Amino acid sequence: MSTADEDLQAPAKPATPERPAALRRIWDSDLGWSFRRSPVAVVSAFAVALLVLSAVFAPLIAPYDPFNPATLNLMNGFSEPMTPIAFTGDVFWLGADDQGRDVLSAILYGLRISLFVGFMAVAFAMLLGVTLGLIAGYVGGWTDTIIMRIADVQLTFPSILVAMLIFGIAKGVIPIDMRDQMAIWVLILAIGLSDWVQFARVVRGATLVERRREYVEAARMLGRPAPVIMVRHILPNVLSPVLVIATISLALAIIAEATLSYLGVGAPPTQPSLGTLIRIGQGFLFSGEWWILFFPAGTLLALALSVNLLGDWLRDALNPKLR
Repeated sequence: MSTADEDLQAPAKPATPERPAALRRIWDSDLGWSFRRSPVAVVSAFAVALLVLSAVFAPLIAPYDPFNPATLNLMNGFSEPMTPIAFTGDVFWLGADDQGRDVLSAILYGLRISLFVGFMAVAFAMLLGVTLGLIAGYVGGWTDTIIMRIADVQLTFPSILVAMLIFGIAKGVIPIDMRDQMAIWVLILAIGLSDWVQFARVVRGATLVERRREYVEAARMLGRPAPVIMVRHILPNVLSPVLVIATISLALAIIAEATLSYLGVGAPPTQPSLGTLIRIGQGFLFSGEWWILFFPAGTLLALALSVNLLGDWLRDALNPKLR
C-alpha cells in the first residue's frame, strides 16, 4: 500500500479547540504576558473578580435577606461568628449585628452599593474629564484657560470636602420625600464632580501633543469637523493613561463613598453600603462586638487594596519606558 493510501486511511486527528481570536490576541499580547508574569496582578485581579461576582450574585448566595424586616429576629442580635444561638438555633458565619442581621449577608448587599457607586462615579468623572480635557487641549485659547483655572481652583480643596458640598447642595434642592430615593444618584454626582480634574489634566496634556501630529493635520485638510477629529482621531491615542487613572480612581471613589456614608451623608439607612455598616459597627467596637466592624472594614480594605494594586500594575504595564 502506498504512502498516499495510508494517509487517506489514517484516522483524522480531532481538531483542537482554539480560543477566540480576540481573546487569543489579548492573551498573547505584551499586556497579557506582563499580567501572567506578575503574581501581584493575578492575585489582585482574582480578588477583585471574586468581590464583584459576590456583589452581583448577592441575592443568590447571601444566606439571608438582611434588609427584609420580616426575616429579622431580635433574639439573634449580637450573635458571635460560627456560634449556635440558644434561642433560635441559627448559626451566622460572620455573626449578627444589634438587630439580628446576618453580617455576611449585609456585607454582600452593602458591597453592591459600594461597587455601583464607585463604578458609576468613575464613569461620570471620566466622561466629564475626558470631554473637557479634549476641548481644552484642542481648542486652546480662552476655553483652555477657563477650564484649567476651574480645575486648579477645585484642586485647592480636598475632594472629600467638595463631594460633601455638592452632596449637601443637591439634597437641599431635592424634595424631602424623594431624598432617600435619589441619595445614591446624588452620591454618584458628588463623587464624580469631585474627581473629574485628574482626567481633564491628563487628557489635555496628551491632546496638546497629539494635535500637532501629521494625522491630525491631514484630517483638518480633508475638512473633518473638530468634534470628529477629537473623538475619532485624538481620543484613541490618549486612552492609555485614562484607563490607568480610572482604575486607581475606582479605589478612591469606593473609599470616598465609604467615608461619606460613615459620616452619615452618603447611602441612606434603607440601602446601607460598606461605609454605613462600618459606621454602625464602630458604635459597638468597645463593647466587645468586634465582628460588626471588623468584617465590613476588612472587606473594604481588601477591595480598595486589590483595585489599587491592579491599577499600579496597569500603570507599569502601559508605560513604554518600562518595557
